[in-house]
Amino acid sequence: MVGVSSEHGEPGAAGDPRSDGRSTRWETHRARRREQVVDAALVVLGRDGQDFGLDQVAHEAGVTKPVIYRHFGDRAALLDAMAARATDRLMERLMPVLYRENAARTRIHDSVDAVLGFLEDSPGVDLLFRRRLPGQRGEVVDAGREFIASALAGVLGSSAAALGIEESELVGVWSRSLVGSVQATAEWWLRGRETGTAPAREVVAEHLTVLIWAQIAGLARRRGVTLSGESPLPVDTVPK
Repeated sequence: MVGVSSEHGEPGAAGDPRSDGRSTRWETHRARRREQVVDAALVVLGRDGQDFGLDQVAHEAGVTKPVIYRHFGDRAALLDAMAARATDRLMERLMPVLYRENAARTRIHDSVDAVLGFLEDSPGVDLLFRRRLPGQRGEVVDAGREFIASALAGVLGSSAAALGIEESELVGVWSRSLVGSVQATAEWWLRGRETGTAPAREVVAEHLTVLIWAQIAGLARRRGVTLSGESPLPVDTVPK
């Protein structure tokens, strides 16, 4: 009977260690295959642009198209997985520098440069973040953007608290306005790179650093505090 254990431990019986081992290996295989397909899809996106097809992804991944459907169901689900992978990779670059206890201006600059550098090294990913791909849903991208805003709110909240400012609404608006401004600037910069009219990445990072630091220093001055860009900002706990 299904689900009834056997004292002899037939293969497939409930509680059979061999069955558990096969299940674990199968799940590991499925996870690796999914990663293989997602990585291939990101390569194809960067190479062929937003109108790529699943045939191209299958060829790049070395699988058949039915394998893609078996793991993802449809194109929208694959795009969700691509957006999630791209967001994870961005976090891997951004979080360490955002939460590193460096001088304030250095910390701001390195965080901005991490975003620009990731987009520079990941062709086509900006289309995912802008939700410009045919059939793409927005939930994964929106969740990633909100995570970054929450992380930034933690940093800004720590800085504001150090200045005696306990205004959660201000911090919430501030963090989301910064995410939006950096994203819009990055998109403008990427478009300029395509036409050869964009400033150098370092120039863009420095200008954004100046603008963001001016906000922080200006807020401090309103409270009668003079900040130095060479002093560290408080480091809060990295969000999970």
